[in-house]
Amino acid sequence: MTTSTEAKRDARFFGHPIGLANLFGVEMWERFSYYGMLGILPIYLYYSVAEGGLAMPEATATSIVGAYGGLVYLSTIVGAWVADRLLSSERTLFYSAVLIMIGHISLALLPGFLGIGVGLACVAVGSGGLKGNATAVVGTLYGEQDPRRDSGFTIFYMGVNLGAFIGPLLTGLAQSEVGFHLGFGLAAIGMAIGLTQYTIFRRNLPDTAREVPNPLPARRRPAVGGVLVVLVGVIVLAVLTGIVTAANLSDVVVWIVGIASVGYFAVILTSRKITAIERRRVLAFIPMFIASAAFWSLYQQQFTVVAVYSDQRLDRDLFGWEMPVSWVQSINPVFILLLAPVMAAIWIKLGERQPSTPIKFALGTSVMGAAFLLFLFFAGGTGNSTPLLALAGILVVFTVAELMLSPVGLSLSTKLAPDAFRTQMVALNFLSVSLGTALSGSLAEYYGTDHEAAYFGVVGGAAIAIGVVLALISPFVRKLMSGVR
Repeated sequence: MTTSTEAKRDARFFGHPIGLANLFGVEMWERFSYYGMLGILPIYLYYSVAEGGLAMPEATATSIVGAYGGLVYLSTIVGAWVADRLLSSERTLFYSAVLIMIGHISLALLPGFLGIGVGLACVAVGSGGLKGNATAVVGTLYGEQDPRRDSGFTIFYMGVNLGAFIGPLLTGLAQSEVGFHLGFGLAAIGMAIGLTQYTIFRRNLPDTAREVPNPLPARRRPAVGGVLVVLVGVIVLAVLTGIVTAANLSDVVVWIVGIASVGYFAVILTSRKITAIERRRVLAFIPMFIASAAFWSLYQQQFTVVAVYSDQRLDRDLFGWEMPVSWVQSINPVFILLLAPVMAAIWIKLGERQPSTPIKFALGTSVMGAAFLLFLFFAGGTGNSTPLLALAGILVVFTVAELMLSPVGLSLSTKLAPDAFRTQMVALNFLSVSLGTALSGSLAEYYGTDHEAAYFGVVGGAAIAIGVVLALISPFVRKLMSGVR
């Protein structure tokens, strides 16, 4: 076992605590399986039966993908609550990894809609439990004022993108050469490797990662179980009565996440367990939550609109060989791997002179909007006419925007978190991702090759406007942050 003090003084992993290496590895393999599966999921849903797919309408397929991604991040609430009230972040992370592996095995072995239902449900809940808690455990490796903190989160984020790069390449190749179920099987193997590695090296994590900060009294557990049963019953009833369908799933998730976000902020802000300074810091997170949701509603369209665009509008010919559609999903991670160390070094070099977190969020959101405006140069073309190099250039802009906002958001949520809501504050950050991801599915319903100029122009312009507003109010937000940069 590693104590918290030892972990914070440790510098065995490129100047960082050795526990970061284990978390880097498990997150890399989890993202390998997640993005490997997600790279082939949209086309599996709308490809014809003859091509090995399920022959859904494209709008329904993108709705499912957006809703699924939103549910992954929505389930961080469950994972955070279990960690803070029942198991601790470290143990919740472990059991979530097991559930993810079961989900990928289901996608690989179970046929048709049964495999989709069981597999996506397990992966969504498991990924939600793993993501928030992996981030929270990284936070336990550093003190609040440790200058290595943002750099450590950026290194951790490199693990995410290393897995995201390799996953779609291997699963996409397996899908194109053999079939979809082999691709899903490779995702299961990747998660099994990550789970094995994490199990062996769990002892290198600090004791604070195994603490339950706000234990649930035993007398209240039956009531919580009853609420869970009722919730599952409501979901089943909504599906059976046709209130929730595959076509409107992303819209339903948007409403659920929106309501959950408001409720979550209300619970934390009205809690008697937080101090006045902690309450101001939570309030400061609200405008950045909105900007984050706007950012992710565009960024996550890589798996909805950009996936369809890559299939129908992109010239994927490589010296006479047609590149698999899912390989486009590996372009962004390459640029992350190349630019993340540069960005981490820049933040360290600038030190106190670097832009404040609200300004980083404003820049990230605006640059993401600008990336969508770049699609306008190729709007109105016919067939697969957009050059691959052009899309790669647009994805470079995606990457710059992501590095300004995403790893900084992970770090910020741990710095602004009240002591009693440590992991749940991280879940709020992922709720903004959930809202944006679900919106990426809802927005995709309005995309079409016959009016793509209007689509890219309106969506991109709206994101830029949100970024400008956040920049203008950043002095007020910084004041509420009460010393946190």
